[in-house]
Amino acid sequence: MVKINPSEITPEHVYMSRRRFIKGVGALVAGSVLLGACGSEETVPTAPPTAETGPILTPTSSVLPPLIGSADELAAALTPYNAVVNYNNFYEFTTNKEAVAKQAQDLTTSPWAVTVGGLVNKPKTFDLDDLLAFTQEERIYRLRCVEAWSMVIPWVGFPLAKLLDAVEPKSNAQYVRFETLYDPEQMPGQKSSAYEWPYVEGLRLDEAMNDLAILATGLYGKSLLPQSGAPVRLVVPWKYGFKSIKSIVKIDLVEEMPVSLWMAASPREYGFYANVNPDVPHPRWSQATERRIGETGRIETLLFNGYEEEVAHLYEGWELEEGTEFRKWFY
Repeated sequence: MVKINPSEITPEHVYMSRRRFIKGVGALVAGSVLLGACGSEETVPTAPPTAETGPILTPTSSVLPPLIGSADELAAALTPYNAVVNYNNFYEFTTNKEAVAKQAQDLTTSPWAVTVGGLVNKPKTFDLDDLLAFTQEERIYRLRCVEAWSMVIPWVGFPLAKLLDAVEPKSNAQYVRFETLYDPEQMPGQKSSAYEWPYVEGLRLDEAMNDLAILATGLYGKSLLPQSGAPVRLVVPWKYGFKSIKSIVKIDLVEEMPVSLWMAASPREYGFYANVNPDVPHPRWSQATERRIGETGRIETLLFNGYEEEVAHLYEGWELEEGTEFRKWFY
């Protein structure tokens, strides 16, 4: 697969104004631990949902840039908007991907606050206006679920590093811990005792500071819908989708590695790093290929989901053979 330079397929003034990885035209929790962190691969549709399968709401924000791109930097077409917003993993509502949109539609997403603290010099609570005050950029990323299905999504958001810079991490901060809203009345899936709610995820600080990691506030040039993680979610495109935590209300910088919900639920299957690797199978299925939602057939999965050039340096020194530390940073 040949990688196209984003500057060759994006208007130059757009490309140059958005940093290296703003892709212009080129550019998860089940009711049983036996389900994957994203659900069951056998339920993946071969065609996008239609208007009858879920709401097609299109809220907009005056600060969000309009959709510009039509493909990622590998020339893969965008997954249709209707498919993106009607096929979701958000087990706080339901384990049925195609029912999340309906179950989540009444989630209150404004007002909203994200408290950022822990090992920082300037702890702060950011409301929605604060988050939207960061320059919003379009980032077209591949989303690879641990179940072996995928999408190509034109996110809107801003680098996580910008928010972290604003609170000034202390020298002993090593990890970033994220937490989802806990509200069982609005999120009935949280009434299940099968998991340790709220949903928690984490990154190493250097991963969080990588330019690819963003806090998304929209997709397709529109504000996020509840089923997609409104009003703000993490997007880490080189990791399996369950790492991209939704509806974030708390971010803490900490010294010890956070224990995520999936690590606690099934540590043999879901580790901290969860980097995409076609050569390391999940304990119950292969990760060599994936099914792109809205398309037929299967395609090969790429190491680091195709972002090896940008992130491989974060893991230098790890032994690259199965059965060693290499496996740990994938599961």
